[in-house]
Amino acid sequence: MSEITETRIGALFKFCPACASPNIHCMPSGGIPERKWVCQDCGFQYYHNVAASGSIVVGTARGIVLLERAKDPRKGTFTVPGGFVNPNEGTGEAALRECLEEIGWAPDSIHYLGSYPNQYTYAGVPYWTCDTYFWTDATEAGELSLQVDIRESTRVVFVHPDSIPWNMISFESTRRAIREYIKIHPQSGSRD
Repeated sequence: MSEITETRIGALFKFCPACASPNIHCMPSGGIPERKWVCQDCGFQYYHNVAASGSIVVGTARGIVLLERAKDPRKGTFTVPGGFVNPNEGTGEAALRECLEEIGWAPDSIHYLGSYPNQYTYAGVPYWTCDTYFWTDATEAGELSLQVDIRESTRVVFVHPDSIPWNMISFESTRRAIREYIKIHPQSGSRD
């Protein structure tokens, strides 16, 4: 978790979202600093809770599928297909939906890989996330014809496990998931 740093978000609210009072204060909750806001006038409470995401490490005969991010945070770095969980959606459903949206393909089945904490800063606001990763083996899918959503990614690349650009992987949670995938699938992306 070396990449995760505490970011001050105490000034997230200048006014209460319920009554517009400027008398809203940030305080620790559950041992986490800057997690809870309370309005002293109307009693409104807001907890800045963890957001959930679902992603898929796709292994193919050509290597692991990586996407180059087209937008911030961490524009220009690489990640795997995935994204935030929508309301009324599980992490597996989110991972499959995001895979289809981002590369135009989704596997028939996925397998749980792991769950890792992360911090995702968007528009200057840090969100703690719980990133759940799945894996799939697409080596039998032949030549995958992937269509990148250019709003999300600039390109898709297939990278052999020996050639992963670790310093260019977007998030620590993604690095951990790819390492775990390689540990259980060391032959992914065979170099024939």
